[in-house]
Amino acid sequence: MTKLIVICGATATGKSGLALNLAQRLETVILSADSRQVYREFDIGTAKPTVAEQKLVPHYLIDICEPNETMTLAYYQEQAQALIASLGISPLLLVGGTGLYIRSIVQGMKIPRVAPQPELRSQLESLGQSQLYQMLKQVDAIAAQKIHANDLVRTLRALEVHYTTGIPISEQQGENPPDYPILQICLDSDAEHLDVRIGQRTKQMIADGLVAEVEYLSQKYGVDLPLLNTLGYQEIKQYLAGAISLEEATELIALHTRQFAKRQRTWFRRSPNLEYVDIDNPDLLEQVWQKINQFV
Repeated sequence: MTKLIVICGATATGKSGLALNLAQRLETVILSADSRQVYREFDIGTAKPTVAEQKLVPHYLIDICEPNETMTLAYYQEQAQALIASLGISPLLLVGGTGLYIRSIVQGMKIPRVAPQPELRSQLESLGQSQLYQMLKQVDAIAAQKIHANDLVRTLRALEVHYTTGIPISEQQGENPPDYPILQICLDSDAEHLDVRIGQRTKQMIADGLVAEVEYLSQKYGVDLPLLNTLGYQEIKQYLAGAISLEEATELIALHTRQFAKRQRTWFRRSPNLEYVDIDNPDLLEQVWQKINQFV
């Protein structure tokens, strides 16, 4: 039977480096759980494993989507579950910081297979959130209880699923956990040390050519590409537009990354069955290796 080892945690906690070492010891492969590394050409700003690293250990679920396409959670889950079932390797490593991607696998989230409906969303959005929420309470009271009255995104999605399928989203959700064993290891650090690591990594991204990457992507796909409004890319885009200096852009990336890491840590603290390890421990690799040996 397949066994799955999850290496998760906030950004800049060293997940990729640790996973690379573990994968080589275990003679296994890495499945990525990162919502931006799925996109081709978005490399430096997403801290994607380098070509050399990918040659050392096979990586899956990286570069599987064009930048102008939309990767849905349902599609990611489908691809990941298919790989876990078909690779015939045990244990497998699932590595990343996108909590929802990880939850979709380890808890077997039931996700409505409904693609975004731009025209329907546009019509609904024009009605305003107050009216939309009243509509949701009428067609799916259970979903409305779980969605905040001001949450436009989730309200729209619930109505979109209902009007597309004729079935309330609350009846299409739930969990179907996999039957294989799972070990979840979460890398963590005190906030002060993590802030230092984030600052260092941000400067390294600039040194590695993040500005040139953003310039190239802006020219190829246009500055309005949604991915270029995400962390690391948006700030450099501002610099290229002349709105801020490179130093200011670097500081903003570090600031926004710290804020993002805080949200990630909150998410993982709410997730069940995680075994925490401190990345400041000089024997981190051996500590994790011991946990894996006990699991395997």
